[in-house]
Amino acid sequence: MKMYILVKRAVPDKMVPLVAAHASLACFRKFEHTANMQTWINGIFKKVVCVVSEKEFENAKKEADHLVLTESALDNQEVCIAFSPREEYTKMFKFFSMWTPQNN
Repeated sequence: MKMYILVKRAVPDKMVPLVAAHASLACFRKFEHTANMQTWINGIFKKVVCVVSEKEFENAKKEADHLVLTESALDNQEVCIAFSPREEYTKMFKFFSMWTPQNN
């Protein structure tokens, strides 16, 4: 099982670890009583952090069992989506790029 966290490409690299940490905790809190979350938290709780475009972000909002997070330091803009853990995701998730910090 995996929890996907999709971060908008426009979020500064220095903020992504914090955004992802908040997303993981918020997702757990929202879905903590579901069977999938209990299986995930009591096993090997894998997380995948990906960077997405605005269009990919908007399309991902159509998926079930997620929450969208905003960031006060960025004028309360939507910055990421966290998905409740599951065994299988739709095909579009296979095409998202893993987040890696850019060398500045």
